[in-house]
Amino acid sequence: MTESPAPPHTGDAEALRERALAALLTARKRTTLLTDSVDDHELTAQHSPLMSPLVWDLAHIGNQEELWLLRGVAGREAMRPEIDGLYDAFEHPRATRPSLPLLAPSEARSYASEVRGRALDVLESTPLDGGAALVRSAFAFGMIAQHEQQHDETMLITHQLRSGPVALTAPEPPRAVDAPVLSAEVLVPGGPFTMGTSTEPWALDNERPAHRREVPGFHIDTAPVTCGAYRAFIEDGGYGERRWWAPEGWAMVREHALEAPLFWHREAGQWLRRRFGVTEPVPGDEPVLHVSWYEADAYARWAGRRLPTEAEWEKAARHDPTSGRSRRYPWGDEDPAPVHANLGQRHLRPAPAGAYPAGRAPCGAGQLIGDVWEWTASDFLPYPGFAPFPYREYSEVFFGPGHKVLRGGSFAVDTVACRGTFRNWDLPVRRQIFSGFRTARDL
Repeated sequence: MTESPAPPHTGDAEALRERALAALLTARKRTTLLTDSVDDHELTAQHSPLMSPLVWDLAHIGNQEELWLLRGVAGREAMRPEIDGLYDAFEHPRATRPSLPLLAPSEARSYASEVRGRALDVLESTPLDGGAALVRSAFAFGMIAQHEQQHDETMLITHQLRSGPVALTAPEPPRAVDAPVLSAEVLVPGGPFTMGTSTEPWALDNERPAHRREVPGFHIDTAPVTCGAYRAFIEDGGYGERRWWAPEGWAMVREHALEAPLFWHREAGQWLRRRFGVTEPVPGDEPVLHVSWYEADAYARWAGRRLPTEAEWEKAARHDPTSGRSRRYPWGDEDPAPVHANLGQRHLRPAPAGAYPAGRAPCGAGQLIGDVWEWTASDFLPYPGFAPFPYREYSEVFFGPGHKVLRGGSFAVDTVACRGTFRNWDLPVRRQIFSGFRTARDL
């Protein structure tokens, strides 16, 4: 069992430099859109205690870029050492960040812009064909581009939580041209496969190393569970039946009087939802969104199924039974293109189930990348041979039974932060994230 070879640009220093530059510029363009689309009051407001003010994310992006690229790679003196503590995500919980003496919007923009200008100079002058692990294959630059895009996704969640006039718009995703003929599930035969990666140059520490996993055969949904299918769970009294719920999930349902996914409400006998400031009927053919792990698990129990393990999800997404190796993505080894998946905030919603036929995996499952993050049954744990890099706080401090793994990436995820090996994780109560799921069953 083998994994895919390293991407073709890995050994070419100038190609890596161009790739890193493009990734940094793409991320900053998106950050600018997310922060320039609202006024300063909206930037400094806390729209939910679960989230930071947008202006905190903006300055934090600049501060992390300074820490890793200007100080870490180039060895330069700190530009503003007095603000390091303000933008340390581990030092201040999100709920308390509005009380900090944060940079004002104009200062935050100026700081992030100045850091970026200097960082691009560092990128231009840094050798990328060897040397320390932090710069080899442009890793630090790719890490910072991924970090910014991850915060862009976080800021997009804040946009969804905020009230007020519409600030963001985007075209509709493509329709599902062949959804009526799709089978409900596909078979993934049992056997070993290669999980994780040792060749992807910008893969993060929790994705490493590649290792062999033996996975018994199973069936998995062809597409993520739709709003229409989830509505059947609701109408059957799913939120009122304790037997479907894990004890902690049932306590959550009772405490918060939950009866549907976040942002749904019933009006005149119809389910509606709020989406980036627009209220609309819940689309039955679209993957369900904003559900917690507990809700996904309860639906799966109600349906007589279960959530797939993380290893099952990755095998369905990457394993090519013809060659015996694991691909970088479900469709192959080439980087994502718009024909493959709904990524990069090109659209502000998931595409209907059955869209993106060019993005299907060899097993026949589709939409494994993009549209919605997919909850798995697995706790977030290290792979055999895990080594923290470049700092423990990225992954290691989160390992354990408290966090569940999500895979695949949503419409809010950029291609630089989305791979067949990419691992996301969150608390099982989280609903504000762009999360959905698909189910599985044993043979």
